[in-house]
Amino acid sequence: MRRDRLTLALVFMLPLVQLVLFGYAIQTEVKHIATVVFDQSLSAESRDVIEAFTASGYFDVTGVAWSYADVNRLIDSGRAKVGIIFPPDFATNLKRGGSAQVQVIVDASDSMVSNQAVAIANAIGLLKSQEVLAGKMQFRGAMPYDVRVRPWYNPDGITAYYMVPAILGVIVTMTMVLMTAVGIVRERERGTLEQLIVTPIRPYELMIGKIVPYILLGYLQITVALLVGSFVFHVPIRGSLLQLYLLTLFFITASLGLGILISNIAKTQMQAMQLSFFVFLPSIMLSGFLFPRAAMPKIIYYLSCVIPLTYYLDIIRGIILKGIGFPYLIGQVTALLVFSVIFLTISILKFKKKIA
Repeated sequence: MRRDRLTLALVFMLPLVQLVLFGYAIQTEVKHIATVVFDQSLSAESRDVIEAFTASGYFDVTGVAWSYADVNRLIDSGRAKVGIIFPPDFATNLKRGGSAQVQVIVDASDSMVSNQAVAIANAIGLLKSQEVLAGKMQFRGAMPYDVRVRPWYNPDGITAYYMVPAILGVIVTMTMVLMTAVGIVRERERGTLEQLIVTPIRPYELMIGKIVPYILLGYLQITVALLVGSFVFHVPIRGSLLQLYLLTLFFITASLGLGILISNIAKTQMQAMQLSFFVFLPSIMLSGFLFPRAAMPKIIYYLSCVIPLTYYLDIIRGIILKGIGFPYLIGQVTALLVFSVIFLTISILKFKKKIA
C-alpha cells in the first residue's frame, strides 16, 4: 500500500510541482547583470553614462575596480559579467567635441547574457550620442560616445563553445544519478543483496564498492566528451585538464551520493526512475544550462543553489572557456564537497545490510 501511494504521488504530484516551478522560473530576458566599473575619468560625464546603464534596468553596478587587473579578476571569477572602463581623457574629449570612448567588456561564456548585454550597451551609447547631437549643429567626432564592446572568451558567439561543456555536465548527472539509483534498487528487487547480509563488510565499505565503478565510468564519459568536443566541435580548452579532472571528482561523488540517496527512498525501479527524472529537470532548467540564472526570480535563484550541476557548470565553463583555475573556483568546489559529504553520509546511515 505504501508503495502504491508513493507511486501515485510521483505520477501526479511531481509533474504539477515542476510545471508551476518552471513556469515561474524560466525567463529569457536578463536584467540586473552584475557590472563592475573602472572609472579613470571620475567626472560628471562618466557618472552620467553610468547612471544611463543602471537606469536601463539591465546593469547593476556591484563593484568598483581600481585597475584593469581588478576588472579581469572580477570577470574571471564570475562575480561580474560586464566591465565598464572609462579612460582618463573621457570628459576632456567630450567637451572638446571629440569622440569619447567607453570600453565595455562582456563575459561571453554565457551567450544569452552576453547577447543581451552587448545589444543594450550599444543602444545606450547610441542614445547618449543622439542626446548630444540634438543640441549641437556641428560635431567634429564621428559619434560623441564611442562605446566599444569587447566580448571575452567566446567573441564570435559560437554556440558549441557554450553548450558542449554544459552538455558534458548534464550527461554525467543523468548517468550517475539514474544508473546508481536504478542499479541498487534492481539488486534489492532481485534479491542479490541477500548475499551481502552474511558478509562482514560494513555499510560504508559496501557503499565504496558500489560507487567506485561509477566514478571510473564518469571519467570515461568525460574523456570521450572532451575528445568529441575538441576534435568535432573545435571547442578550445584554455585551462588545465588536470585541474578539470580533479575538480570533476567532487561533482561525480555528489551525483553518485544523490543517486544512492534516491535508491534508499525508492522501493521499485519505476519509483527510482521517476525520482531521478524529478532531479534531472530542475538540473537542466535551473542550473544555467539552458536559461540564465540571472534572469530568474530571487527565490528560484537561491533554489538553484542546491543543485550540484549549477556549480559544475561554473567549473567546466571556467576552465575550458576562461582558462581559470582552482583559486577562482574555491566556492564551487566547496559547495560540491558539502553536497558529496551530506548525500553520502545520509545514504550510509540509511543503508542497512538487510532486505527492505
